[in-house]
Amino acid sequence: MALKRTTKAEPNFSMSSMTDIVFLLLIFFLVTSTLVNPNALKLLLPKSTGQVSAKATVSVSVKHWHSDGTGPDTFTYHINGNQEPVPFRDIEDDLVELLQNEPDPTFSIYADETVPVKEVVAIMNIAKRNHYKVIMATRPE
Repeated sequence: MALKRTTKAEPNFSMSSMTDIVFLLLIFFLVTSTLVNPNALKLLLPKSTGQVSAKATVSVSVKHWHSDGTGPDTFTYHINGNQEPVPFRDIEDDLVELLQNEPDPTFSIYADETVPVKEVVAIMNIAKRNHYKVIMATRPE
């Protein structure tokens, strides 16, 4: 007696649910990667217990380059984490241009712990002249 099966098992697999999961993971990682570190320069910030919740739209980073003993130490200034340094004489013009349409102009200063206070105060004076608010970036203690 020959019995025939009336329904056949199909060996197909639907990949639509797998592509949905991959797409959602892609969106998740893209969103979280922008929140990781907005500053592209590697700075060793000073420690502080008080953290400010205000958000600055522009950042100025000061990097200390130690001399090899033959010349003076040098400092480079970077706006918004750009790798290309900006001369100090151009910082004020760049900040005025970037903050001109802001209702509450605020910028943050990211300075290495080895940067002398004199260099940080020079940037703070730019803020005072233009009536900007300044946030000094630190790392949590």
